[in-house]
Amino acid sequence: MVRNFILGFTILFCTGLGAQVTEEIFESFKLQERRDVKYYIPENYSPEKKYPLVVVLDGEYLFDQVVANSKFYSTFQGTPETIIVGVFQNKNDLRWEDCAFEEGSGLPAEKGKLFFEFLGMELIPYLKTTYNTAPFTMFVGYDITANFGNYYLFKEKSLFNAFISISPFLAPEMASRVAGRLNEIDQQIFYHLIAGGERNDNRNEILQMDKALKSIEKVNFNYHFDEYPTANDVSVATYGIGKAWGSMFEMFNPISPKEYRENILTSEEPAYKYLEDKYSSIEELFGFSKKVELNDIMAIYAACRKKDDTESLKLLAELCKKEFPNTMLGFYFEGEYYEELGEGKKALRTFEKAFAMEEIDFLTKEMALEKMDALKADFGF
Repeated sequence: MVRNFILGFTILFCTGLGAQVTEEIFESFKLQERRDVKYYIPENYSPEKKYPLVVVLDGEYLFDQVVANSKFYSTFQGTPETIIVGVFQNKNDLRWEDCAFEEGSGLPAEKGKLFFEFLGMELIPYLKTTYNTAPFTMFVGYDITANFGNYYLFKEKSLFNAFISISPFLAPEMASRVAGRLNEIDQQIFYHLIAGGERNDNRNEILQMDKALKSIEKVNFNYHFDEYPTANDVSVATYGIGKAWGSMFEMFNPISPKEYRENILTSEEPAYKYLEDKYSSIEELFGFSKKVELNDIMAIYAACRKKDDTESLKLLAELCKKEFPNTMLGFYFEGEYYEELGEGKKALRTFEKAFAMEEIDFLTKEMALEKMDALKADFGF
């Protein structure tokens, strides 16, 4: 790929502890145009880590909001830091040229096809070769630019895993086409659709799309819809981006009581598999192994007891020995595993090991002693 820079037009800003927000003019071979873009690189960027990549259209209006949410969530909610690129489209109404579609077919117009290739074959490859990016790539758009993101779903493999679609101005038949494609695509997709409160034909199309997307029942399709009745077509972006950002990285949140009740207890699969799948998905999408949270350990432990899932208890014990090696967790859970199997001697020895370790959460040395005394009484040791 040939890439040229216009020297003298690059502006480098420094915010916080070394965060870089860079504006530059990107010369596109595909578009035969010079395009204004802006990049955000996290404060503590390291080539040893992988970073999700976020592409933001309508960059003049949405870029700063997306950067602010990324920084807030990574600081206070433990979500990954992200690399963000904003594409400017306001000058000369470029957004309507870039994202135009044919009224009859609903497919991108001639300029739209070139803009599609500009993002997918020039801008994103440049960022992926320049920085260490994770497989997880997100698209953020508003109105006509939100509609444009849907076209990437119709590739054999979507360039984007995640979409924040703010009050999209939908092309003809787009609502049903997207739902049909998402039913077929063999790829994990996160989709957050946002609607404002203004009553018009476009809002009706969005609601039809919501209905179609809600009917999709696939494990690898994660869908959220937010409607803001008091928001107009301008303020809806401010209302929606924060919550949408949280839903995109929902898997980083600790297992909630609702998730425990509705997803874990009702599943016919072993409780441990839910935990395994959750953290495997994080590693696959974001390119790093996340330390298992104590909250999640305790949720799966509770499910093991509730569902009489003895084998999951054993697997959980082995995980705890690795993740919390100096604490009672692993040996205590293993002791309960042997206790469930009726192997009293093994259980007693294992609880003795737990007693020698550090207390954690609800587990105390007194509890280990009680287990040991009960086993001695039951088995006559």
